[in-house]
Amino acid sequence: MPKLKTNRAANKRFSMTGTGKLKRQKAGKQHILTKKSAATKRNLRKPGEVDSANIKAAKKMLPYA
Repeated sequence: MPKLKTNRAANKRFSMTGTGKLKRQKAGKQHILTKKSAATKRNLRKPGEVDSANIKAAKKMLPYA
């Protein structure tokens, strides 16, 4: 049986935590930042977790993570 391939797009977007959860960056911090408050921009800096509905699919794309 051949080795499983890692999805390269998912590999760039997600990383595993020590406890096995998937970390991701939050959307909405690329452009049109002038109308967003400082608090909103600050909260977008912090990493988020992948939602429970998408964990199975995301882990399937990262077989060796």
